[in-house]
Amino acid sequence: MRIALDATYSTGRELSGVGVYSRRILFGLAAAHPEIRFDFCYRPHRWTRSWGECLPPNARRRLLWDWWPASHATLFHGLNQRLPRTRFRRAVTTFHDLFVLTGEYSTAEFRRRFAAQARHAASAADGILAVSAFTAGQVADLLGVDRTRIWVVPHGADAPAAVAPPERREPILLSVGVLQKRKNVVRLVDAFRAAPSGWRLVLVGGQGYGAEKIFDHIAASPCRDRILVRGYVSAAELRDWYQRAAALVFPSLDEGFGIPVLEAMANGLPVVASQTSALPEVMGDAGVPVDPLRTESIAEGIRRITTDPGLRAELAERGRRRAAAFTWENAVEKTWAAYQAVAG
Repeated sequence: MRIALDATYSTGRELSGVGVYSRRILFGLAAAHPEIRFDFCYRPHRWTRSWGECLPPNARRRLLWDWWPASHATLFHGLNQRLPRTRFRRAVTTFHDLFVLTGEYSTAEFRRRFAAQARHAASAADGILAVSAFTAGQVADLLGVDRTRIWVVPHGADAPAAVAPPERREPILLSVGVLQKRKNVVRLVDAFRAAPSGWRLVLVGGQGYGAEKIFDHIAASPCRDRILVRGYVSAAELRDWYQRAAALVFPSLDEGFGIPVLEAMANGLPVVASQTSALPEVMGDAGVPVDPLRTESIAEGIRRITTDPGLRAELAERGRRRAAAFTWENAVEKTWAAYQAVAG
């Protein structure tokens, strides 16, 4: 049996959420199944960069073209809701979100291109992995995929060796994610006024669609001196922020999963997050739910989490217990089970 996977987004130091997912599934599968041969396939724009990666002994590097002849592979896995135009013996693809079909959170050109790729992947795949039940429902409802062809395989999170207790944390509200319209940062900046004067808001993440408006809004905020924009940070620095901050605030408008919420809980950080899309699946009862369309609701969540140390301690403990159920080992195991079902 030979498994081919699109490894394009697993390379480089500045990995996105899809990149982290790709890397953990690729290397996790290779480690869990040393008897299987894996092809790690890279599209041309990442081919040269891929040579800096040390692959597992049972994996080899291949170039991936859109019309790539892959008849040698028993199964091909597109890790980013995208499949080449060629036909495989069997194919699966992972869907992370479908915000391109539900909101204007990116340019019209990006939405057209991404939507076309998603529709092709949904129609060409023999099986679909969805990172949440919410995303699975969107794939079924928006793309007309039979639910019997969909497997829910949530992301995982690594538990740190040690977690800073609440009393040692700084009065910092952390927000992790690309500065873009979909992350609802403008409302977050307005809601931050509800935080006590000694608190800071730290925004970690690169720039995306709508970032210019966000920066203008921060500059006009009466709290601008207490708002720190860190931009994209390394994995090590992000871990440090998770240990320093007192809470994560994540009022995103649309999430297919919500990796920062899970990472924060694994690091003992209480969470304030949207009560919509996939976020309730991840957060459960381990956080403060808010309405992302109402600034007053976000502000009330911030007020509660910043003024009640007992609540922060309780939610931090609940979050750690809940995050322990989301592991990359489980994700790899469920992915392999989906392969077996699809490949027969």
